[in-house]
Amino acid sequence: MKFIVVRAGGARLFSEFGCLHVNLGDVVVLAANTLCGAEPEGWVTTTTLYLDRDYVIDQVFWQYAARFKDRLDASDFLDTNYAEPAQVVRIGEDRAGLLMPWLDELAALSVDGLRAERFYRAQALVSAVLDVVVPHLAVTDQRVTSTQRSAIVPSAPRHRAFRPLRDEARRVAELIAGELDRRWSVPELAGAVHLSPSQLRRVFTASFGKSPIAYLTMLRAERMAHLLKVTDSSISVIAASVGWGDPDFAARQFRRSVGVAPSEYRRISRKTPLPTDPE
Repeated sequence: MKFIVVRAGGARLFSEFGCLHVNLGDVVVLAANTLCGAEPEGWVTTTTLYLDRDYVIDQVFWQYAARFKDRLDASDFLDTNYAEPAQVVRIGEDRAGLLMPWLDELAALSVDGLRAERFYRAQALVSAVLDVVVPHLAVTDQRVTSTQRSAIVPSAPRHRAFRPLRDEARRVAELIAGELDRRWSVPELAGAVHLSPSQLRRVFTASFGKSPIAYLTMLRAERMAHLLKVTDSSISVIAASVGWGDPDFAARQFRRSVGVAPSEYRRISRKTPLPTDPE
């Protein structure tokens, strides 16, 4: 997970929350494998805090220890109540000012790798940051859409160098990326790695933070954004090249992933380069 703290300046962000302006006093919270683009409004300075999902589950478990039996309960609670893939938290300039020295110290501790003897200090600083930001996060008591949690369950594997835990998940990701324009189905992908569809969904989501089809949608939107920026091809041609034969369906999927319509993205990106970063 990412917590991006705006320290100065401003920017326009594009993600699953749509198009939003951020300035000093705002914190952008992104789940794993969530597209987010930014167009600085003049200039912007940010600091990004990365949190491993296992670490977050541990914090939630101890925060609500009286109501949970084990870490699985904490994981389910996290998936249900914090299911938004992207949101902007408006904490205000005063609260943001509290974060600055803590973030600076965390950055200094992290430059050469965190030493074991400084672990508790780093943990105290992270807890202080979360104490300010988390109370303002949007909470989702239930799914807003049928695919919400399956699309964005965050997972940032620790001790795996950002590689999936299972070879089957990595192989499926390679198949998808190698043929974005193919009409993939979960049963087809599952058969390719000798798993059942339900097993594949579970294994893949644990590794990449998204279901296989949600991951495919993300890669298509990312590729479409790149082509809109660097080519003059029509939107329908670009959509077809990434596997979306229906331009209207492509526009809906693109808008859901990037936050703006393809035509608007092209107009803005031609004025100022707009990076698209999946996390």
